[in-house]
Amino acid sequence: MPLHKSAEKRLRQSARRNERNRARKKELKVLLKNVQKLIDTKADKGDVEAAYRSAIQKLDRLGIKRYIHPNKASRKKSQLSRMLNNYMKAD
Repeated sequence: MPLHKSAEKRLRQSARRNERNRARKKELKVLLKNVQKLIDTKADKGDVEAAYRSAIQKLDRLGIKRYIHPNKASRKKSQLSRMLNNYMKAD
């Protein structure tokens, strides 16, 4: 346990931030898996594009605010774009 008041406060702050960061990363994972699932099930192109756009927006936001590394956000965007382009060409 922390011995100083400032250390106690830092512990509380880090716990809140950790919870917030985990929630944001989990939300991103759900969006990415949703796009993958829609592509795998050969869903309607409009649904796939909408899911793709929301995932790209979330990646941009999290990369800019440094919740994930900006290069990781860029890499994931590229991977999603490749998946979407292959899906659109296939039909």
